[in-house]
Amino acid sequence: MKHVLSTEKAPAAIGPYSQGISAAGLTFVSGQLPVDPATGAMPEDAASQAKQSLTNVSAILESNGCSMDDIVKTTVFLVDMGDFAAVNEVYKTFFGESFPARSCVAVKELPKGAKVEIEAIAVGGFSL
Repeated sequence: MKHVLSTEKAPAAIGPYSQGISAAGLTFVSGQLPVDPATGAMPEDAASQAKQSLTNVSAILESNGCSMDDIVKTTVFLVDMGDFAAVNEVYKTFFGESFPARSCVAVKELPKGAKVEIEAIAVGGFSL
């Protein structure tokens, strides 16, 4: 059985998908654009976008009783691999000593003209 996750502390889905799903002891967070849920604004630079995307991931995890420490896998999508180092500097501040497994891929473009999008899989949640 799956549980659909939804929180006003992260941007609403812009298509036919959920912010996240909890099932079988795992929490799946859909790719998060760097949109501030309160204002709808998006930062300009990749580092600030990474921070907002990860803040959105965190909010969705928290809505299901999880935290960033529960993440086992992330995927980072970048429009420009030249932003890799700047995004890494922000990324590492969201995790303790134990980083999750991660993929980072370059994409041609992202919705809303974003430079960064981040998705995550975590262990745990209310659906256990």
